[in-house]
Amino acid sequence: MSSRSDYYKRKRNHRHRRMKRLLMLNGFLAALILVMGVLLVDSYYGIWSSPDDKAPQAETADQSHGGSAPLSQEGNANVEDMPKGEDQWTEPPAESTAPDGDKSTGQDAQGSDDQADDSSPSPSQGEDQLGSGEADEKVLLSFVGDILLAGSVQRELDRNGYDYPYANVLSYLADADLTAGNLESPFTLRGTPAEGKSYVFNGKPEALPELRNAGFDVVTLANNHTLDMGVEGLLDTMKHLDEAGLPHVGAGNNDTEAFEPVILESKGIKVAYLGLSRVVPVVEWKAEKYRAGVAETYDTTRAVKAIAAAKEQADLVVVLVHWGKEKQEQPEAYQRSYAREYIDAGADLVIGSHPHVLQGFEQYKGKWIAYSLGNFIFNMTTNEANAETGVLDARCTREGECDLRFHPMKAVASQPALLTGEDAQRLLGRVETLSFGIRIDDEGKLSYEE
Repeated sequence: MSSRSDYYKRKRNHRHRRMKRLLMLNGFLAALILVMGVLLVDSYYGIWSSPDDKAPQAETADQSHGGSAPLSQEGNANVEDMPKGEDQWTEPPAESTAPDGDKSTGQDAQGSDDQADDSSPSPSQGEDQLGSGEADEKVLLSFVGDILLAGSVQRELDRNGYDYPYANVLSYLADADLTAGNLESPFTLRGTPAEGKSYVFNGKPEALPELRNAGFDVVTLANNHTLDMGVEGLLDTMKHLDEAGLPHVGAGNNDTEAFEPVILESKGIKVAYLGLSRVVPVVEWKAEKYRAGVAETYDTTRAVKAIAAAKEQADLVVVLVHWGKEKQEQPEAYQRSYAREYIDAGADLVIGSHPHVLQGFEQYKGKWIAYSLGNFIFNMTTNEANAETGVLDARCTREGECDLRFHPMKAVASQPALLTGEDAQRLLGRVETLSFGIRIDDEGKLSYEE
């Protein structure tokens, strides 16, 4: 008969053998799991395949049109239109009245890649808009005119939602690689309305995320409404735009910021955007070294320096300029002169706003000028021409060679929609007559006639 000590010894040996078998089994299972994991990774990334065995990778898109959630602030920030006459402050402020007058001071404009946006939806729709082209060699830039999300437009937003204005034109905004426009009001819950202006606008900050969601990648604040609610309103507007993830140009805490470009990248091509205004109600709106305001261009010296500096940092330079006279379909003489100076300094595209009606196109040294793209989203008036608008597409190479196409539209109740048939041909034909040596075909494609 075995002793009690022998019994416990055999029991310990049995446990040791069982533990050894369990360890061996666990080791085998761990090895099996590791091999399966490697095979799964290989099937996804092809890390053990030869270069010839790899499937072609899909092209990465270059623009994200997602936006942050609506801001949580509450309250009606809208200041209703105050009609006292036409809002035209097109004469230069006393401090800078002519090309030989006083010039803006401050440091040279400095660009930044901090706001580069590297993800976007598929460019397939954009390719259709301009016809076939090498998507990996050209970038599709889209532009619109004045965007007002205040005044009577605010009532439409309150009634129909903040995505209402873009419902009929989303493909023309979101499918471009980069989309830009002129934002024609502040967005704040505080501030003091500007005195002596015919129209004072103010929008709700909640509108800005949907502007971003609609496809806009950059907006200019260089215009005659940005400071309608004073410096506080301007600072709040920039803050709310930043929170919505929407870059902005043409205004800042000082003149350096106001003239600084936003540089975005798509398909490996860097595009610098600058905002300028030659419509400034009072000289106090002009950004200075220690004063927030807009980048004004009554004198072109500072603008030319900013454009040249941007050209050193980017492949393409786009100038978004607020100029001209309201309701006038022909550009002023200075507009044509200034556009040439901008192009000589390095601009590849000059895109105008402010007249609230469409003006024509021109080409200079192979570069394109759009003098006014009219109202894109704005208060409705009895003037039919104020409702005529469109989206301008520019498909550009890294070297600045651009093919342009204009999509004619009309806004009904502050909601633009594409024109078709005879209505489209009529508007395209009229814009052609307003242009300088430019032919616009039935599809809206622009060509230069020597």
